[in-house]
Amino acid sequence: MLLARSLRAAAAAALRPPLPAPRRPLSSAARRALLPPPAAAAPALARSLWQLGGGAGRTALLRPRRGSAGRVSCGCGGLHTEGDKAFAQFLTDEIQEEKKIQKHKSLPKVSGGWELEVHGTEAKLVRKIAGEKITVTFNINNSIPPSAEDDTQEQQKPDEQEPELTSTPNFVVEVIKDDTKQTLVLDCHFPEDEIGHEGEEESDIFTIREVSFQPTGEADWKDTNYTLNTDSLDWALYDHLMDFLADRGVDNTFADELIELSTALEHQEYIKFLEDLKSFVKCQ
Repeated sequence: MLLARSLRAAAAAALRPPLPAPRRPLSSAARRALLPPPAAAAPALARSLWQLGGGAGRTALLRPRRGSAGRVSCGCGGLHTEGDKAFAQFLTDEIQEEKKIQKHKSLPKVSGGWELEVHGTEAKLVRKIAGEKITVTFNINNSIPPSAEDDTQEQQKPDEQEPELTSTPNFVVEVIKDDTKQTLVLDCHFPEDEIGHEGEEESDIFTIREVSFQPTGEADWKDTNYTLNTDSLDWALYDHLMDFLADRGVDNTFADELIELSTALEHQEYIKFLEDLKSFVKCQ
């Protein structure tokens, strides 16, 4: 048994591959020889941006140029050109001319006990009678008919003065009765041609376009409420609606005074706009 085991061990040792010989560590000179050569120095072109910038870096390259042609500096930081200067001078002359032809230095009053409230381009007239509150609201924006200026220029002669522009805004009449939850709303406007019945001595200078009921005290009206359009309305019902307004002070006399008030307010706001535009252009 021992002899057989010894013979097997000797055979296994003869078949095992020999171990490699231990390696010697490399010398310092050998290690330096195996390292890659050092990188070449950066070419002079890599410093060209710094040299062109005068040693100031990117700030010099991004610095804007000063003294551009046609620009005027006022110290406010805004852009000013010779065109702006001419524009401001034109506005100065235009403001002076508009003030010369301004008919009303203060807004005219409307007869009949109407109280006026003005908020920018919106005006409101309020009147209270016999348990009712009548409110008329209008806005002077886009209130001058676009065809008025074209017609006056065609009919105007060279020696004639320019005719006055008239503001004819749409206006809304609200009738509120005490202890009610609904407000009767009548949307009115000034037609280009006076609408009236044949044979009448005096025609209405304004018309009712729409009529509806809206909740009292709510700022936003509901589109779901029924709105009556008067285009196809029976004339008898329409006349009663006009008489209903006239009994509450909204008639032709009121409409004439409303046009005068609206025209004065529109001209006043136009002059203010020119003054604001001049200040904006001059950076004041």
